[in-house]
Amino acid sequence: MYKAMVFDLDGTIADTISTIHYYGNRAMKKFNLSEIDKERYKYLVGKGYENLVKGMLVEKNAYTDELFNEMKEYYHDDYETDSLYLSKVYDGIFELISFLKENNFKIAVLSNKPYGAVNDVINHFFEEGTFDMCVGHGLFGKTLKPDPQNLLAILDKMGIKKEECVYVGDTNVDVKTGLNANVFTVGALWGFRTYDELKEAGAHFIAEKPTDIINLIKEMQK
Repeated sequence: MYKAMVFDLDGTIADTISTIHYYGNRAMKKFNLSEIDKERYKYLVGKGYENLVKGMLVEKNAYTDELFNEMKEYYHDDYETDSLYLSKVYDGIFELISFLKENNFKIAVLSNKPYGAVNDVINHFFEEGTFDMCVGHGLFGKTLKPDPQNLLAILDKMGIKKEECVYVGDTNVDVKTGLNANVFTVGALWGFRTYDELKEAGAHFIAEKPTDIINLIKEMQK
């Protein structure tokens, strides 16, 4: 019997690619580099902002340790000034969350995004107490997905067994996180990546839209 669902944030709960594109290209402009297309950012994100900035510099063959250190600080601080800019919640997410709450699921967020930015997004779009836990990079240390440590910590703090949890995310990093933690893992096709990526990564189920997960849970709970 499933009792909890843990969500990735960017590309799963919230459509933040326009936000990331905006602040990413502000950083590129700041350091006199050419802009990166929005669609390309979908493949640069997912492993934390430091890896994002590193990928941005590698994309332009401009990586140096000095430039990386300067740009990552600028990007982080600039993003934190208004982390909600251009962000929105995907259609169907509120319906899915309501279904889970009605069925007494515990709900959590696990993101590689900095903890402060995770809270900004969740607190803006959802009522207080909607999520039992929100975990971003820095809350439990420097561990990033696909390391399962933070997912397992969430389950421990919520009193949930691995076999009682469903993890939902939109990238191969998310799928690997769920599999590394030995929990049932759903790929979110409405997010930043493709069906082939999620399938190849080994997702147990791939949902085209959030409400597909409602039907999945109903079937699994029979």
